[in-house]
Amino acid sequence: MGHTLKILGRASSINVRKVLWTCDELSVSYEREDWGSGFASTQSPEFLQLNPNAQVPVLIDEAGVLWESNTICRYLAGKHQNTDLLPIEPAARARVEQWMDWQATELNPSWGYAFFALVRQSPDFQDSQRIADGVRGWNAKMGILEQQLTATGAYVAGPRFTLADILIGLSVNRWRMTPMERPDYPAVDAYCQRLALRPGFMAHACNGVP
Repeated sequence: MGHTLKILGRASSINVRKVLWTCDELSVSYEREDWGSGFASTQSPEFLQLNPNAQVPVLIDEAGVLWESNTICRYLAGKHQNTDLLPIEPAARARVEQWMDWQATELNPSWGYAFFALVRQSPDFQDSQRIADGVRGWNAKMGILEQQLTATGAYVAGPRFTLADILIGLSVNRWRMTPMERPDYPAVDAYCQRLALRPGFMAHACNGVP
């Protein structure tokens, strides 16, 4: 029935895992192909024709090709008319998208140097001062999340689980798994306990991969 949804990207990629978890929440079946580090090269002409940025994930379905993980997640929620994950009402939707964009533009850049140094152990990321600055900046962004979760007492954008929690749940897992000093954030800890009740979180976030 219909066109099989195809996802290109290795399952260890945090951005691919956003899409896989979204598919789980929507009960959408898919085929996944390994592309990226250690697998088929995203620099190949075949892949670059699909995504000129040479990044995973790429989604292919009957409507064509999409890249950018957050956009793919929005698309899937809209395609399957799931208004819990992505509301239709403008203000409610904007609150979800605000935190999705925050994850991409504020939280995600904050961990770059520290993550590559402490988890990937890349020789290009071994400046101790920059690592310390990175850890401090990452913890500060997580402090913003702590304040928000203290205010909502539930999920990032309010009382209900949304797409924002898929992105940020994966980010929180990465933060907790990186070997570094972290402040005590009780609202974030409680949030993880709530997320752990969702099979998608256990399969794609809390699965031993930072």
